[in-house]
Amino acid sequence: MYPIKFENLYYEKVWGGREFEKFRTNLPEGNIGESWDIACHPNGIGVVANGEFKGMTFNELIEKHKDEIFGKSLINEEFPLLVKLINSNDNLSVQVHPNDEYAKRVENSYGKTEAWYVVDAKDDAELIVGTNGCTKEEFEAAINGGNVEECLNRIKVKKGDAFLINSGLVHAICSGLVIAEIQQNSDITYRVYDYGRPREIHVEKSLEVIDFNSKPKKLVEDYKNFDGYKYTKLCESKYFTIDKCVVNSKYKTNSDAEFFSIITCVEGKGTINYKNKTEIIAKGDSILIPVQLGEYEIKGEVEILISKLVI
Repeated sequence: MYPIKFENLYYEKVWGGREFEKFRTNLPEGNIGESWDIACHPNGIGVVANGEFKGMTFNELIEKHKDEIFGKSLINEEFPLLVKLINSNDNLSVQVHPNDEYAKRVENSYGKTEAWYVVDAKDDAELIVGTNGCTKEEFEAAINGGNVEECLNRIKVKKGDAFLINSGLVHAICSGLVIAEIQQNSDITYRVYDYGRPREIHVEKSLEVIDFNSKPKKLVEDYKNFDGYKYTKLCESKYFTIDKCVVNSKYKTNSDAEFFSIITCVEGKGTINYKNKTEIIAKGDSILIPVQLGEYEIKGEVEILISKLVI
């Protein structure tokens, strides 16, 4: 087994931009808003970009190599997470995602809890995370009155900030950001407000799933220092955990014997060394670590997120 990279799946969006060009050379034309990098969803199926399995689809990996790559971490034979990059040249819609129960009943899908990590941010960039304490009735009145922005909680953010966005929490990525997003494997979004753009709005469903008691959860770094790196638990949710490791020379570890992990590089460039072989990892890359990879080492000056499933 080896660290598996996938082709980037790019999606043009009305709010997208060209910021990925700062660390990638394969960007297609247009306003690119999303790059799905670890994806096995009906709206985007990854294709292996490296090594022995190059050209194989994600579904084929599951069918042919389930045990040695994924171990016990599939849910109903489905890959449970989705990792993407988002580039917002303009504001995304104000939106909310349903929880598992509602999504299964109404959409026949998983719900969507996600975490955001700010990879790059322009000056005065903001996120919308939650409301300002309004009630459901006040929020509905604001939607109908066209002044919903007055009900939103805006937070100025910088590179390295991170947030957990639980299902039911109103949120939006504003302009001037590159975000790494780790989420449940779902693509269900209900738009509450879209700045007058001519796209579908889902007010009724949104009001059914918004949790007005849900509060913003900024993720806090609390590093422990080791020889060659420092390490912190960043996010613990019901569905996944995210650790952050800042490597200044090398970081040695082992793959989990039962559950895959995903490494997302948010700064720098280095190598993943394993079994006398090497895989380059650079800013913007997300790489799947199979359960049977065994011992490996990350070498260089890099900052990485390590995402793992919670079952």
